Amino acid sequence: MKITSFSINSVNPYNKQQRSAKAASEKQAFADKIEISTTAKEMSASSTYSSERAQKVQQLKEKIQSGEYQVDARKVAEDMLKYYRY
Repeated sequence: MKITSFSINSVNPYNKQQRSAKAASEKQAFADKIEISTTAKEMSASSTYSSERAQKVQQLKEKIQSGEYQVDARKVAEDMLKYYRY
């Protein structure tokens, strides 16, 4: 039996398929889009929570560093009991 290398290229059917240039350009034209409601824009603009929180954290840091910060043990115990009871 003799094996020859004739017609090996015809085994791969993907070589014969041609890519469409139109399909490639359509993929590039598509883009994701997001829309934010006016209510959400107003909420993000008027939110002062993060600035108030940062200010409170800074005050606590200053008290801790100066040694003025005192922990109320009764309040901590009450909060722990509330947490574990409910």
